[in-house]
Amino acid sequence: MDIETKMDLIKQVGEEIITEEELRELLQTNNHPIAYDGFEPSGQIHIAQGILRAININKMLEAGVEFIMYVADWHGWANNKLGGDLKKIQTCGDYLTEVWKVSGMDVKKVKFVRASEIVDSMEYWKKVLQISRNSTIKRIIRCGQIMGRTEGEVQQASQILYPCMQAADIFELKADITQLGMDQRKVNVLAREIGPKLGWGKPVVVSHHMLMGLLPPTSDATDTLERTIELKMSKSKPDSAIFMTDTKEDIVKKIKKAYCPEKQVEENPIMEYCKYIIFEKFPVLKIERPDKFGGDIEVENYEELEKIYSQGELFPLDLKNAVAEHIDKLIQPVREHFEKNQKAKELLEEVKSFKISR
Repeated sequence: MDIETKMDLIKQVGEEIITEEELRELLQTNNHPIAYDGFEPSGQIHIAQGILRAININKMLEAGVEFIMYVADWHGWANNKLGGDLKKIQTCGDYLTEVWKVSGMDVKKVKFVRASEIVDSMEYWKKVLQISRNSTIKRIIRCGQIMGRTEGEVQQASQILYPCMQAADIFELKADITQLGMDQRKVNVLAREIGPKLGWGKPVVVSHHMLMGLLPPTSDATDTLERTIELKMSKSKPDSAIFMTDTKEDIVKKIKKAYCPEKQVEENPIMEYCKYIIFEKFPVLKIERPDKFGGDIEVENYEELEKIYSQGELFPLDLKNAVAEHIDKLIQPVREHFEKNQKAKELLEEVKSFKISR
């Protein structure tokens, strides 16, 4: 595969790339660069972490990138997730891995690593300390965004340690590319600034899109990134998320209640799911509706959908019904796995019993 084809695949994943020139140089000098993404295990997994993540990782793999999925259990512990119960957090890590294996991700080509596997390394903690020595407390607190915290919410000393750990992860995993969400931008930029000073190199940042939650926008943030983070799908707000083991009834109910203003394309979660998930997984979006409302239609791409929806030729309810049907088809294999596999079933029941904390 030529460089430009690889670049095109990765640019489909990256809503922002820092920088494209460095990415091109990396691909020219390394046929199989390493990328990673990390997740705090802190509850049920939703479609942004499941389906969308599988789509993006498969594109990275196709471009020749070696990918590491990093289960950041110690980070969740530092961030007081699940009440700071490390055992529960690690159980959630087992659950995350189980979902990814049946979510459409090409898991045979993906390496799964847990933070608990690398924290025994003295070299890792040396990296953490070196990063902290080359940062200010003020700068680290500003990175609280990566934990889903505002600067004022960073209260525990462990939460100050967290960004230093995450920056160290990049170099400990020998990642050439950080392929995380836009909400992780601040720590990735920190790593780019500190890495060369310490002789560790400078990772390329490929930040993927963050899928909107189902609820109406309530953010008054004027900063684009802050607003995007506030509107994202969140497991701590169950009504905003479609989980990977939701029943069809759950999916239909949530999507019918979802924010989807007529003719509005921007900040419309139902349109987002079409753009980032459905048209990536289906050749057409089939929309069934009564003859008196125009009859059934098949839409072949997002641009066509955007046009007919913005012109009022497609009503929100008809679009919602179609989206619910297609999302359910994508979730069905995962749901069936957790229904039929006894080990997976018990794991899900245990995770569902945990009280989710921010």
